[in-house]
Amino acid sequence: MKFSLMTEPHLGGTYEQQLAAAKWCEDEGLASFARCDHFLSGGDPTPDATDAFAVLAGLARETSDIRLCVLVSPITFRHPAVIAKNAATIDQMSGGRLDLGVGTGWMELEHVQLGLPFPEWPERWARFEESLDYLDAAFGEGTGKHEGKYYSLDADVKPKPSGIRLVVGGSGPSRTPRIAGERADEYNFFICPPDQARQKIAAMREAAGDRQVEATVMGGAMVGRTEAEYQDRLARSAESRGLSPKELEDRYVNNGFPMGTPDRVAETVAGLEEAGVERIYVQWLDLDDSDGMRETVDIVRGG
Repeated sequence: MKFSLMTEPHLGGTYEQQLAAAKWCEDEGLASFARCDHFLSGGDPTPDATDAFAVLAGLARETSDIRLCVLVSPITFRHPAVIAKNAATIDQMSGGRLDLGVGTGWMELEHVQLGLPFPEWPERWARFEESLDYLDAAFGEGTGKHEGKYYSLDADVKPKPSGIRLVVGGSGPSRTPRIAGERADEYNFFICPPDQARQKIAAMREAAGDRQVEATVMGGAMVGRTEAEYQDRLARSAESRGLSPKELEDRYVNNGFPMGTPDRVAETVAGLEEAGVERIYVQWLDLDDSDGMRETVDIVRGG
């Protein structure tokens, strides 16, 4: 099992905090540092929300070995030509270390507040699939050609990437696994109990055939070195959400989150691995709490 860190800097997090987290991941030998692509949150007051591609470009020059991932960029934000140019440039700046996640987009609030179009679901899905066709054409050798309903291309797009891995992310039971199996290098979905993960991965593998596609999950964890430490963190987190510790624990357990002390966490990780999960992105929201981030990731990975 491999491990990555996944952050959500639209909830707050400066470039320097993201750089510190990425460098820690690199020093610890994690597979990648990932961040979301959101332009703002619904928080009050609204926190800083840095741009994903701008941040990853900076990290590309300030790290040396770790892979850098956008998980995932909504096609509602960016025309595929913009995604292709940003991705190929970061690929060049990083020496081929970019994992490019692409998705349909889901947070209507940020689109409404920023004046961005937010088509209905069928159109977003159609644009998403067509964006993958466009990126294939743009990243291929020579002149890329694509003529679709929403996008067209007739150009030799340069630079050409050398090491980009395409990540398709989503939690749907059939369409997303299918498209990931057919098109992606990595299939990522939100963490869930092993029986559900097994079904999603089986659907992806059926679509993939002989293609090698990495199956990964992303989600939070609530852990502690001791039962007392775990219960303290659980109680504080539950209070901030207006829930009882039991209510929050039940919710997280039902979602398949790693929970509790190291032995209990190890059982959860082993169950996911047995179901076919090859990597866990440990989601961490509070970049102000670097100590909590480090301990949580360390416990989840068995340290």
